[in-house]
Amino acid sequence: MLAVYVPHGTSLERQPVEGLTEIPENAVWFDLTMPTQQEDKLVERVLGIAVPTREEMQEIEVTSRLYVENGARYMTATLMCQSETASPKTTAVTFILADHHLVTVRYDEPRPFTIVGSKLARICPPTVSGESVLMDLLDAVVDRSADILERIGSDVDKVSHDIFEPEGPSADRSRSYNDILIAIGREGDLTSKVRESLVSIGRLLLFLANEADGLRWPKDMRAQLKGMQRDVHSLSDHSAYLSNKITFLLDALLGMVSLEQNNIIKIFSVAAVVLMPPTLVASVYGMNFKNMPELDWAIGYPLALVLMLMASALPYLYFKWKDWL
Repeated sequence: MLAVYVPHGTSLERQPVEGLTEIPENAVWFDLTMPTQQEDKLVERVLGIAVPTREEMQEIEVTSRLYVENGARYMTATLMCQSETASPKTTAVTFILADHHLVTVRYDEPRPFTIVGSKLARICPPTVSGESVLMDLLDAVVDRSADILERIGSDVDKVSHDIFEPEGPSADRSRSYNDILIAIGREGDLTSKVRESLVSIGRLLLFLANEADGLRWPKDMRAQLKGMQRDVHSLSDHSAYLSNKITFLLDALLGMVSLEQNNIIKIFSVAAVVLMPPTLVASVYGMNFKNMPELDWAIGYPLALVLMLMASALPYLYFKWKDWL
């Protein structure tokens, strides 16, 4: 689908392009969402640029993601998608700056595009251009990454509380450990995706900073660009901190599970040691020898029972005295 954004008073009006009709001349933003080949050709004809294919957008080499061609700046970044769902993912989005026009090529619905589209539909500066729209989009992407990291931090704190200060009966501990392990895995996966997105955004911002002179950007836009670079750097550090904390919680959880298993094994070991002496007594008097005087005693059977009870009580009392139980 192809949609163009056209200045209309103090707002930026979104106009879907259907049937491959002519594009308004004053359009500043061309938004290609899962475009067809005909839509790609239309944008290429209007702006005189080449629109990359989906396969080209998924290249990971920096030279394939950030480059200049025929005066147009091509920038591909990895953005977060569906971060609130149980299956978050990343998607490649290409930004093209050509003659003060912005072209975005995407095959998913990152949240910043909806936010910026709604914001510009309400109000936008009279001197709106492709560069200013790009800065708004990148600013929204950085803010969105910060929100996701903030939510991850809150969820990680809750997981930490569940591990070190568990609530509920100990019988439900194994079930809660399974849930905690799944939660740690999800938070770790989401954190890694955010870090991947921040790395690609940082590269894009560095490329823009190097191209700012050629684009003749004003000082306020350059200051905004430097501010976003600082934000991305600090968010990258915060994501690294969260990643280390998630790794620590995973190790702590595995340690807690090992302690639980050791306690269970200790109970079985103590039970085996306690039952070993009475088993020995019962084995001795269960032998089928004729010359065993104790078998003819009237008190032989009660005496054997008392002996077995004493043989089992003594190891138990010894373990309690040593604080092994």
